[in-house]
Amino acid sequence: MSTAATHNWSPPLPDAPGFEHLVVETPGVRRHVAVIGTGEPVLLLHGFPEHWWQWHAIAPILAEHGYRVICPDLRGSGWTEADDPRLQRETQLGDVLAVLDALEVDRVHVMAHDMGAISGMQLAYAHPERVRAMVQLAVPPGFMDFSPKVMPAFKHMPALIMHRPPRSMRYLFSPEYIARPLTDHELAAYLDVEQRPEVLRSVHLMYRGMVIPVSMQLMSGHFARRRLHPPTLFVFGRRDLAFTEPVVRRISRNHAKRADRVDFAFVDDAAHFITDDAPEAVASLALDWLRREG
Repeated sequence: MSTAATHNWSPPLPDAPGFEHLVVETPGVRRHVAVIGTGEPVLLLHGFPEHWWQWHAIAPILAEHGYRVICPDLRGSGWTEADDPRLQRETQLGDVLAVLDALEVDRVHVMAHDMGAISGMQLAYAHPERVRAMVQLAVPPGFMDFSPKVMPAFKHMPALIMHRPPRSMRYLFSPEYIARPLTDHELAAYLDVEQRPEVLRSVHLMYRGMVIPVSMQLMSGHFARRRLHPPTLFVFGRRDLAFTEPVVRRISRNHAKRADRVDFAFVDDAAHFITDDAPEAVASLALDWLRREG
């Protein structure tokens, strides 16, 4: 494991005061990890097409309240590099475990958004002993009852399966998915890195190798036949058209049979990119849940 001082970041990392930048390396993979704060560890897993900087406004709030916040770039995103571009169903889970082991973290709180929720969910089910409490953002429970009402959440997938460079991911930050338009500076912080070869080649590989197989597990009830042990809070924006409160509560109505302890929260004036729309509200909900359940 090395620090930013020994690594040449290209393009330069977006500005975020207070973070330490590490490289966690195993054969064939060099993982970028941003860390801030001291105390109980909290693992933040970003969504798509974002990276560690998704947490630049949330992680410092958690750190101020006594947490050590760990923000890795998942494989195929940000500044993480892998010799083999292929992604399989649990590739990113393996990377998450490698980061925790390298940082000597036995048990961790987890907060995950969008694509990152796949690895967060896999970690909670496969290694519940390593998860204290979890907050899952903008993604329904793995144990949900599949319903045609959730199909709008998948309508963006065909374009991403067929994605080829040099098309930019900028179109995903549309009013359909985000309530507060991002500034040019914020968009650049997310999208400048998409010109890196590892990111350019990852989009359709990620969806074909990981997202589609996990989606098939969700639809087949794979996780509904297992029990979720770590206490989990599911948070959605009220302007998320794919997962309105009535839909979320309907598909999650059997949670008592499938999970030890869950709850649901809905944030005003926020859509799918809830961490960009309402970072303070997300941080407040997370702090309350981790204190009560973690």
